[in-house]
Amino acid sequence: MPPSPSFSLIHRLLSADPPRSRPLAALLLLIVLGLAGAPFLFPGTVAYRTCSDICVFLVLAASYDMLLGYASIVSFAHGMFFGIGAYGVAIALQHLDAGWAAIGVGLAGAIAFSLVLALLISVLSLRVKQLFFAMVTLAVASAFSITVSKMYSITGGEDGLNLNLPASISPGVGGITLRGFDLPGWLAGLAHGHAGGASFSFSFDGGTLLYYLLFAAALLLFLFMLRVVNSPFGLVLQAMRENPLRAEALGYRTLRYLTADNCIAAVIACIAGALYALSLQYVSVGQTLSFDVMIDVLLMTVIGGMGTLYGAVLGSALLGVASSYLQGLLASAHATWLGRLPLLGALLGGERWPFWLGLLFVLSVYFFPRGMVGQLRQWAARRRRGLSAPAAGTATP
Repeated sequence: MPPSPSFSLIHRLLSADPPRSRPLAALLLLIVLGLAGAPFLFPGTVAYRTCSDICVFLVLAASYDMLLGYASIVSFAHGMFFGIGAYGVAIALQHLDAGWAAIGVGLAGAIAFSLVLALLISVLSLRVKQLFFAMVTLAVASAFSITVSKMYSITGGEDGLNLNLPASISPGVGGITLRGFDLPGWLAGLAHGHAGGASFSFSFDGGTLLYYLLFAAALLLFLFMLRVVNSPFGLVLQAMRENPLRAEALGYRTLRYLTADNCIAAVIACIAGALYALSLQYVSVGQTLSFDVMIDVLLMTVIGGMGTLYGAVLGSALLGVASSYLQGLLASAHATWLGRLPLLGALLGGERWPFWLGLLFVLSVYFFPRGMVGQLRQWAARRRRGLSAPAAGTATP
């Protein structure tokens, strides 16, 4: 029976790389639908900020997975390209009219600068061993961050830059009032046995249009990266990851492929930084060029699963929700009788949320050594093998 046209279209969009696990497919679909309907389902500025960050950081984490998961390149300069994209747009909007032309000029300049810098780093450093390459990228990223913090007249130094967005995507400008369905409130009411109407009103204004710009860009960039890693170029990267000497013996110029991969990932990280600047309407060294950004991206990639790209979606969603809501949940738990317990009460304070986030990371690595995606795919493969195995006592031809 031939596949349906809709299935064939999805198969092509995913570059013949489906989730290969029903629970994974359900989780991914839930995240995509949640992000697509976020303005209509999740009221409040915290939910808006969380969903916007997930859209941006899934792109950044997926681009880093192209380096770490598919080519075994450990780079600490990836956050630097993220910051270059953010500052490129911010500086252009500061010195030009607040319009789309300024955004285009800033983004084009940031991409060009990122390409040149990524090419130089690759040519000069990829020939050395992986540990030395990681140290070189760490040094370059640190030097760049210090330089940006000292250029007060251009970058605003430690104070950063505020962005004046075009009117069409400025929050609070224009818009119409619509009704949404408060999904978290409805679920909370259902848990307490009094589920009822949970509608709310919101303004579909420039801020909502900006959010859907982020969502559309994240979706298109993710599909593009899926196409890259499943192309012959991506297959060569995976072959080099498994056995670089054998790939070199077969005639593949490993340095060229690694350089191209580094440049592609740098450009995508640069675009993610530009989207982040538009979303925050503010750029600073601490927000875009600090080492914390690289730590967050590394956590997302490892928790979700390296070498899958889908892991970036799960990792960014999990870490984004935990960073936004874990502190409030701990504060609520501290206010109950749990907070009166001697040791647990001290650990349940809202300011202790980094401890629980770190514990979550340790547990995820322990129970999911392949990452969430890798583990779900492994369970699905075992189940398929179990179903396809012949029953005991059955003769096999």
